Amino acid sequence: MDTLLLSRIQFAVAIYFHYLFVPLTLGLSVMVAIMETIWVRRGDEDYLRMAKFWGKLLLVNFAVGVVTGITLEFQFGTNWSRYSAYVGDIFGSLLAIEATVAFFLESTFIAVWFFGWNKLSPKAHAATIWLVAIASNVSAFWILAANAWMQHPVGFTIRNGRAELTDFFAVITQKFAILELVHTIGGAYILAGFFVLGISSWHLLRRNEVALFGKSFRIAAVWTLVFAFFEIAQGHMNAEILGSTQPSKMAAMETHWETGTNVPLYLVAWPDEKNERNVVEALPVPSLLSLLATYTTGGEVKGLRDYPAADRPPVLPIFLSFRAMVGLAFLFLGLGAWAWWVRKRPLEHPLLLKLLPWTIALPYLANELGWTVAELGRQPWIVYGIMRTSDAVSPVSAGQVMATLVGFVLLYTLLGAVDFFLLFKLARKGPAPAGRG
Repeated sequence: MDTLLLSRIQFAVAIYFHYLFVPLTLGLSVMVAIMETIWVRRGDEDYLRMAKFWGKLLLVNFAVGVVTGITLEFQFGTNWSRYSAYVGDIFGSLLAIEATVAFFLESTFIAVWFFGWNKLSPKAHAATIWLVAIASNVSAFWILAANAWMQHPVGFTIRNGRAELTDFFAVITQKFAILELVHTIGGAYILAGFFVLGISSWHLLRRNEVALFGKSFRIAAVWTLVFAFFEIAQGHMNAEILGSTQPSKMAAMETHWETGTNVPLYLVAWPDEKNERNVVEALPVPSLLSLLATYTTGGEVKGLRDYPAADRPPVLPIFLSFRAMVGLAFLFLGLGAWAWWVRKRPLEHPLLLKLLPWTIALPYLANELGWTVAELGRQPWIVYGIMRTSDAVSPVSAGQVMATLVGFVLLYTLLGAVDFFLLFKLARKGPAPAGRG
């Protein structure tokens, strides 16, 4: 394996691992803020204990997410220095704003929130967790704006052999960035919803703190249904923008080879990348792919054969990842609707309570699949249409990258084991007894 392949594997390991923690922080921080706000407004002690219990899980998750995020950003200098030299004026400015504004804000106020019980007024204390939630989501915006620029570069010019920023607001307000933010946030909120639903169901089955976890269940049921429905509806908008900005990715997602109009969507398909065709095509929905990509049933959808083989993304992993992600999205909608329907009497539905703890892992998988489609579908470009991934790698030896890759895998395995052990232990233990802690 050469330096390029090893660097790609190392970055994939880092981003997959880091994104095990980011979505839970984005969603759970908002849910904890809602719980504490209800306590401030109503004075119901259950909501105070809920905020402390779920907030403790948030803190554990947040701590590991910070560590893995730092090592991830360092790779732009160590493994991808040519990329950083070429587009650093644009990409670096967005990361700098994220770090100096949003990251420091959330890091500061999560400490104030943790240590501020009984030191701040209830309203002031609730404000700190809202600042954490807002800053976390603002942080996501700057990161995703940087990623969206790599997917669809705008607001720049090539000067002196480098990409230089010419229109900052075009970068942060482009439609691709907004849709990527909304879709990513939706997936994160679904994950947080199933996290709360699953743990609440586990305790309700055992009749632990029935009043408290019943209220957690109701909040999470409404939350999950809303964002599951929203994510599916918003996904259609993503299909449309990919059809115009990254048609090769769109074609790979649907294993579509021949450019045409009134293109059907095959519910069952299997690609043969070597021979540029599908060996299986069954259950077509007439004109649906044209409708998704262009908003018209007669719209033209470009096929993979329009692109040289060297410019096509790998079809099979993108196709499978996309289909699995979409299937999980509809599963989440069904489970969210079921939980919402029984939210006032969950104890009468033990089957759902037994099922939901096992579904906690599924939104994690769906989020990782989404990033697989987004990042692998951009290949062979690191900046779409501007810079190839092979031109971005650092001039270092394969042995150096292999050594750090092994180190990262060992470190991440240890961190992941500690994090999930603590989450599992604290989740099973439940909230502190009323009147304590």
